[in-house]
Amino acid sequence: MVARYDVIVVGAGPAGSTTAYRLARAGARVCLLDRARFPRDKPCGGGLTLRAVRELPFSVEPVVEDRVDTLELGLRYARRWSGRAEGPLVLMTQRRRLDAFLAGRATAAGAEFRDGVKVTEVDPAGAVTVGGERLEADVVVGADGANGVAARSLGPQALELGVALEGNVGYAHVSRERFGGRAVVELGVVPGGYAWVFPKGDHVNVGVGGWQSEGPHLRERLRELCGAFGIDEAAVRDVRGHRLPMRGAARRPAHGRVLLVGDAAGLVDPLSGDGMYEAFVSGRLAAETILAGGGLEPYAERFAATFAPLETVSWRAKLAFERFPRLAFRLATTNLSWRLFQAVVRGEQLASDTRGLRGAPLRVLKALGV
Repeated sequence: MVARYDVIVVGAGPAGSTTAYRLARAGARVCLLDRARFPRDKPCGGGLTLRAVRELPFSVEPVVEDRVDTLELGLRYARRWSGRAEGPLVLMTQRRRLDAFLAGRATAAGAEFRDGVKVTEVDPAGAVTVGGERLEADVVVGADGANGVAARSLGPQALELGVALEGNVGYAHVSRERFGGRAVVELGVVPGGYAWVFPKGDHVNVGVGGWQSEGPHLRERLRELCGAFGIDEAAVRDVRGHRLPMRGAARRPAHGRVLLVGDAAGLVDPLSGDGMYEAFVSGRLAAETILAGGGLEPYAERFAATFAPLETVSWRAKLAFERFPRLAFRLATTNLSWRLFQAVVRGEQLASDTRGLRGAPLRVLKALGV
């Protein structure tokens, strides 16, 4: 007997679990699969912008560890700027807690969750092989990352890959007063990216990320970050690296009965390296398309219409910071840019909306990044 479902979701990260939740909540028979045994950790900065949180149909309050209302920008560990908002801009969590929470919500909504199982094959005709067992469905949602079996089933994907290296430092070794409620982003220190210090409940997350070619140099970049902020490198624990599948112009998010969401679809923002917002949005678009019936082509159309404009802005802004770091830093630290940043992070304005006075900084960055 072959078990059959309406939808099989491969991968129980933020994109997969929220897709499964939406589908199960609407009455679909859903099977959610992940190769890891939950709870499990994943390398990630762990920040949820308010625009990302607004995409969720439930609160994430149970897993919030800190609230960031202050952004501190630095340029090559020398020039400094900081801005403080009237309310939180980013909610900080850990993937170990967030992913288990989201999978739990999907299960509570009615999805069947199988963790600790390995998917070895995804058939575009609507089937997966897991642990030697064949499961069939009307639709398979691939949410198992850019290198996952679901993404590979759709053929080669044109993605620009970045790399990152991160670790955790307990507050016994760093000042909570210095870093609590504050996201520190250092520009001009890693080609194609930045260094960061992000606050969590009992520690800070420190990391560096950039172009894939920076991989061999990331350990030294992390050492420089620690030295600049007086952090004992020996106190950095759980150091791990990971790749970032940044959006590419040529990609196929759906084929046959398989569609991709989140990292599997290459949805990491090229500028920030964040993929949470994109994970939640793509999950919503996937669920809406599946529930509407009539095939997956509408998902591909909505996918392009939603993410292509954001992709253009992010890539051009990224290249502007890469080519003209001092000028871009000066532009990013103006009052106008700070107001624009708050509006985008809170979901009050799309990053692709560059109209009017408030969109002027983005228009300039786009021009610099051409």
